Amino acid sequence: MIGIRAARRYAKAVLLQASETNTAHVAFEDMQSISKTISDNSDLSEMLFNPVYNDEDKKEALHKIFREQTDITKSLISTLVANKRASLLNHVAISYIELYKEFQGIKVARVTTAVALSPELEEKVLVKVKELTGSDKVTLESTIDESIIGGFVLRIGDLQYNASIANSLAKIKREFSKSI
Repeated sequence: MIGIRAARRYAKAVLLQASETNTAHVAFEDMQSISKTISDNSDLSEMLFNPVYNDEDKKEALHKIFREQTDITKSLISTLVANKRASLLNHVAISYIELYKEFQGIKVARVTTAVALSPELEEKVLVKVKELTGSDKVTLESTIDESIIGGFVLRIGDLQYNASIANSLAKIKREFSKSI
């Protein structure tokens, strides 16, 4: 938990610096790239956490991998490595993405289903979420979780609507438990 809070502080600092130089959107694209790269590459993720690699090797590797990124992002990488916080890079990127969306007034709706949503159904959900939030700036993040059996779970900020079959079965089970 402490690492997550530290990552958020680093992300806030990067957003502040990027906003001052009108490069917040470019940094947002950098952070998306960093997050995807680290998430997709287990060797890179392991290297960031592994104390066997010295700081200079980590810094050199990260600068080579992310050589196309902006100076702000390269500075972040150098700072994290210097502060022995290279393992937080992915968390910082994710935190920055969330903060940037908040800063831009973009609402994030997360929908969890047992199977992948079709493009048509995804569009219908997006329209409904826009209607519920009263905002045209909405993005939809889709997750598949077979444990919900069917239906969906929709989360927008602190609001959650659980229309999953697993939730319905759990309610029935609680009702049976009460009546016995």
